[in-house]
Amino acid sequence: MTTRSAVPARVHRALTRASEFGFHGACEDPVGPLLATLAAAVPPNGRILELGTGTGVGTAWLAEGLGRRDDARLETVELDESLAAAVRADDWPATVTIHTGDAEALLPTLGRFDLIFADAVAGKWTGLDLTIDALAPGGLLLVDDMDLGRYTDPQHRAAVLRVEQALADDPRLVSARIAAGTGLTISTRRGDLPYDRRDEETL
Repeated sequence: MTTRSAVPARVHRALTRASEFGFHGACEDPVGPLLATLAAAVPPNGRILELGTGTGVGTAWLAEGLGRRDDARLETVELDESLAAAVRADDWPATVTIHTGDAEALLPTLGRFDLIFADAVAGKWTGLDLTIDALAPGGLLLVDDMDLGRYTDPQHRAAVLRVEQALADDPRLVSARIAAGTGLTISTRRGDLPYDRRDEETL
């Protein structure tokens, strides 16, 4: 018999915001606890990026995984100014930054990340190459909402298939599909390319 742990307070507040805003795109189980688990594993001075803040559910789980660490950084990008403002008004550690803007425009300016959660159209259905470019060697990319059964629009289904094929074919990545929740694909960027974290200081 398994027991379900209590929802962290910050996650609960983000879920409440989703209800208040009528927002239906918040990440669903088991994505939240998985995000916390992956965040806890980022290396010292690690960097995490979330594409699609929404009401901050995924952000809250990522912050939960980091716990009291003050060396790692969490950045999240939201296109909707009202959602971003509502999330920004919550109580976040100083290590969390909430950007407002288009992910495709911002990605080239943000540097490299050890963990990226792609949960928005920009940076996933479009601009996926920019997201992969922002992934540090050895870093993890988690892509949500990959279950074709969720979609009836042919264009949406085609977009999901394009993402799936791009992740599978990119020689920089090793990827696996996970049939859980809304459908996940997790990819690791191969670590055989030269990379110096100090390069980020010049971006």
